[in-house]
Amino acid sequence: MTAPERPLRADARRNRESVLDAAGELFAQRGDAVQMDEIAERAGLGVGTLYRHFADKQALLAAIIGRRFEAVTTLARAADETEDPWAAFETLLYAYLESAQADAAFRFALIGPEEPSWNDIAAEKTDFSAITERIVRRAVAAGRLRKDFHAQDFVLITRGAMANMTGTGDWRRYVALLLEGIRGPER
Repeated sequence: MTAPERPLRADARRNRESVLDAAGELFAQRGDAVQMDEIAERAGLGVGTLYRHFADKQALLAAIIGRRFEAVTTLARAADETEDPWAAFETLLYAYLESAQADAAFRFALIGPEEPSWNDIAAEKTDFSAITERIVRRAVAAGRLRKDFHAQDFVLITRGAMANMTGTGDWRRYVALLLEGIRGPER
């Protein structure tokens, strides 16, 4: 049995947040080319402090994803309260993508060249996935989504939309076209 993790001291928590903020900015600007020492410098910390919080770049990317999943889980809970199944699905989809649009580091971590370490953020992802699954099942059962639509298809749609979140990409048009293709017979 492992000992429960102690909460971080206030200064350690600030340092961790500084690293995440700095990494988010740098990953958004330069993608995978960012080095750990650059992140530490941007955060105003020593590289040893960075490595005390994150063993490697993969762990740092997982933390960025985890932080965003905590935020989108709150959005998902609000969407889940929407009575109309299609409106709940659409609300979740757009809220998730708008959140991703505002966080280039999150998009990079999800669709970048390195596979995220889901083990490090299992709890955050599990909560979001459970709510997404429930919203999708409700919309399918109500005939508002195609019968063969699954929660995993939500991931396909969102990753495709994120790939279109560029200077010339029009992710909203991409999503609007996709929604027409997945909408069920009950409109």
